[in-house]
Amino acid sequence: MNNNTVGTIVRGIRCPIIRQGDDLAQIVADSVLAASAQGNFNLRDRDVVSVTESVAARAQGNYATIDDIAADVKKKLGGGTVGVIFPILSRNRFSVCLKGIARGLKKVVLMLSYPSDEVGNELVSLDKLDAAGVNPYSDVLTLEKYRALFGENLHPFTGVDYVSEYEKIVTAEGAECEIIFANNPRVILDYTKTVLYCDIHTRARTKRILMASGAELALGLEDLLNAPVNGGGYNESYGLLGSNKAGDDKIKLFPRDCKPLVDEIQRKLHDATGKQIEVMIYGDGAFKDPVGKIWELADPCVSVANTAGLDGTPNEIKLKYLADNDFAELSGEALRSAVEKRIKAKNQNLVGDMASQGTTPRRLTDLVGSLCDLTSGSGDKGTPIVLVQGYFDNYAD
Repeated sequence: MNNNTVGTIVRGIRCPIIRQGDDLAQIVADSVLAASAQGNFNLRDRDVVSVTESVAARAQGNYATIDDIAADVKKKLGGGTVGVIFPILSRNRFSVCLKGIARGLKKVVLMLSYPSDEVGNELVSLDKLDAAGVNPYSDVLTLEKYRALFGENLHPFTGVDYVSEYEKIVTAEGAECEIIFANNPRVILDYTKTVLYCDIHTRARTKRILMASGAELALGLEDLLNAPVNGGGYNESYGLLGSNKAGDDKIKLFPRDCKPLVDEIQRKLHDATGKQIEVMIYGDGAFKDPVGKIWELADPCVSVANTAGLDGTPNEIKLKYLADNDFAELSGEALRSAVEKRIKAKNQNLVGDMASQGTTPRRLTDLVGSLCDLTSGSGDKGTPIVLVQGYFDNYAD
């Protein structure tokens, strides 16, 4: 009989409120060790300690202001008329960035993708598009046409009409605002040859299309604040991507250079316990809400940085496939024994093997990071550290 009846265990770990300049590696190690003592559980080899990108950026003091964004926009995009295309619809993620962008320009031609943004925030339903005979792959809508067809559309969770919200942000900064709706990046070139593309995961394709179609200048959010402006925060790899609202005139940027941090946390935990514990800094999880249809991943990646043991993908056998096929005639102890033997004898690379079909073909960091994001949440749980135990165990252990 297999006596190991407990699989993966996930614990949210509370810690002090992190401030700029704090020794985050020490705080994380101390908090995990304190939780272990208080909860009466032992740390083990291949446990995973994950830390939210938010506290990493806060400890770094990686903040910037609206004026920093405006100065960089004016310097890099010229300060005239710029097409701002494919932003996500988010007060937390983009509204403050848009404020800084508009402050650095004379006119913003805001091109919104429809029926939803890149991560699933809906401007109008597909059913309404069908009823109106609108083809989102080819049709370009002016603001007047959009309003005539669909009126005001409030976000189901926030209650915000993002079309009006974004227009107000731009005009409040003294810039002229023209809004259009289209999904082909080439459309913006009919209005201006200077473009700021704001999509996240499709940004490389968008830039390629723009440059091949006659854009004179095409920059992305990753090109803004990728170096310090006026001594403020920056991210050399992602710029404004992954930023969050930190106040009406301030943003927290994605943390930078976190590999030394995860390695230091791993070292401190090893020194204290003798165990090889994996560590990662994580952002948004990569999952989609089936009701709101919102894909959570508004960050440029799930794993900001991780220790080497979290590289790669799962190498797992589908138990129900074995039970229903290879060992369909077995039951009880004979079935258990046969399955355990097959797991222990599995190849180190099961790609293409029928017995692995149906397992999740994703990177370990995306899977573990999503699990941690669901555990920590973004509200008042107060657990920016997550401990995952038994993730790499299997039925035969």
